[in-house]
Amino acid sequence: MGSRPSFIDDLPRAASDASGPPTLNPLSDDALLDAYSRTVISALERVRQAVAFISVERRLPGKAGSRNARGGTGSGFLFTPDGYLLTNSHVVHGATHIRVTLADGAKFDADLVGDDPSSDLAVLRIGSPEPLPHVELGESSRLKVGQIAIAVGNPLGLAQTVTTGVVSALGRSLRSTSGRMIYDVIQTDAALNPGNSGGPLINSAGQVIGVNTAIIPGAQAICFATAIDTAKWVIMQIFAYGHVRRAYIGVAGTTRPLSRRMQRYFGLGSESGVQVMEIVKGSPAALGGLRTDDTIVAIDALAVQDVDSLQRTLDASRIDKLVNITVLRGAQRLELTLTPVEQTS
Repeated sequence: MGSRPSFIDDLPRAASDASGPPTLNPLSDDALLDAYSRTVISALERVRQAVAFISVERRLPGKAGSRNARGGTGSGFLFTPDGYLLTNSHVVHGATHIRVTLADGAKFDADLVGDDPSSDLAVLRIGSPEPLPHVELGESSRLKVGQIAIAVGNPLGLAQTVTTGVVSALGRSLRSTSGRMIYDVIQTDAALNPGNSGGPLINSAGQVIGVNTAIIPGAQAICFATAIDTAKWVIMQIFAYGHVRRAYIGVAGTTRPLSRRMQRYFGLGSESGVQVMEIVKGSPAALGGLRTDDTIVAIDALAVQDVDSLQRTLDASRIDKLVNITVLRGAQRLELTLTPVEQTS
């Protein structure tokens, strides 16, 4: 006869004697938890107390003096012991009042330190007489596809919700609420829902590797987080200026791989550049002689390998200063000069 499935009643029973029911040897917690569970629990212990619930009020359009307000909620996390939090710009942008609730139930009014819709990030500050629990920021540049990713936040107002998955992909692009592209975005299948926005995405060591930002509605576990390396740069800009200052040259481009033959011919040390797809009329790029289909490979001798590195290179230090741009045009390598201006939107 063929074999049949084994059901619970068919499993071997514990030994027993005539005096009573079977005797089961209790197992320790460590024996019950597998390595994956222990890893997740250990990581969460490092960050849970630093994850916050954020509620906001926004004034509705209407008559002057109207008291009508619209609420919203999201997540955030403390990254310093003196009360600085990171969250999404879309969680707090335009808010008239921001309230932060910590994991222990403590509530604080929060001040908006700086808001950057272009990266969908914002920094808040709460006041506390005592040092506050805070996270450790990791390095998203060291991530590998397939490694554990853990999301913590307050989806649909359900505080301290945890979901797990993996890093599904790296280097994605995502359009922010301002219309600007956010580059170097992390894709994960750790489930996110409305209210997770602004919460941390952490690795197995409990370090924050991203800021949970968006999902694709109707898709199965396709979720996105702004890389923490991008967030670190935004934080420093906000601390320095109260907002993010960016230099503007007026081009739209895409990353273009360079063949090894091109690399050798032009004496380049990088495998890609930024191909110019569009130039804004009257912009610094137009005045400086850039053309569509040019490939930008360096700015002031710093390699430009992709759109993200182009944007990072065009920081506040280059506003209103003459810069040298190295471009490939057909079989030529050209050195052009132009003067970036400050981005106004």
